[in-house]
Amino acid sequence: MLMGTPGKLTDVTRTPKGRLRKLSVRWVDNNSQRVSRLVVEWQGSRFTSRLEQPTPRRRVLFGSLTLRSSFYADADQADIPDAIASQVVESFSGDLDFQRDLKRGARFSLVYEAFELDGEVLFTGRLLGAEVQNGKEAHQAMWFQEAGKAGEFFNLDGSSQRRAFLASPLAFSRVTSSYGPRIHPVLGGQKYHKGTDYGAPTGTPVRTVANGVVTFAGQQGGYGNYVVIRHPNSTATAYAHLERIAVRVGQRVQQGQNIGTVGSTGTATGPNLHFEYLVKGVPTNPTRIASAPSPSTLQMANLPYFKKEAKVMREQLSMAASVSLASAQ
Repeated sequence: MLMGTPGKLTDVTRTPKGRLRKLSVRWVDNNSQRVSRLVVEWQGSRFTSRLEQPTPRRRVLFGSLTLRSSFYADADQADIPDAIASQVVESFSGDLDFQRDLKRGARFSLVYEAFELDGEVLFTGRLLGAEVQNGKEAHQAMWFQEAGKAGEFFNLDGSSQRRAFLASPLAFSRVTSSYGPRIHPVLGGQKYHKGTDYGAPTGTPVRTVANGVVTFAGQQGGYGNYVVIRHPNSTATAYAHLERIAVRVGQRVQQGQNIGTVGSTGTATGPNLHFEYLVKGVPTNPTRIASAPSPSTLQMANLPYFKKEAKVMREQLSMAASVSLASAQ
């Protein structure tokens, strides 16, 4: 019981003579987030033991950060947990490519839940709301769940944040080659580049930008390990130079699902993802996916409970913008 995953908190109490009086070991199951505590205590003439499962207290925390270098680095500097930072990316993934679209000085305000015990935050939970002021543009998102339905992010006016396509197949990357004419980096000479290349370390997860069905998954000449996914409305996306393929032909995939990892297979100068967007089989500028029609999304603007929650969230985001970290009861 005391072996296995690191991170167990141990507290020892001794008698004035140095003998063990009480031993307490606390740990958190990473899958269920259930807290357990083993207590061994001297009771008169013998040691007794008991296993407790205390319930952590839920708190709502505020956070804010200003983009100076990269989102994750600045989130770390602002003591924003990685799990919350990842949900921020998810909440705006239909609106923003965090590598290309964010401007230096962009300001984030965050509201999220955390769970504490004995005065210590053990783990974080759901991102409840976020706002980013990116130059002259402002984006807001709030997590909302109707009874009996799956929760998702909405903007504060009541429209779902879901989009037909994510802005990028990688959460974080840099564009190393854009769509259009270019000098081929390996073969030389001018050739038309049919997609966008994203530079990222080998092993970086690659996600499908939309729901669809895998129509190809395997080796394809200079593309190396290659995946093609068919989407509605005669569109498709393709992902090349993968180190590893995590899907199979005929498999249905959901937007944001991991379909493989960045590699350098095929004709490539280094680890990168070559990404193509095809409309009726014709390669099209991938930056146009952001303007593709959205599926019919849920509308909550006329739901009284949503309006009430949105009003509270506006107030909390305003508070989060003025403090680096606080709690709301």
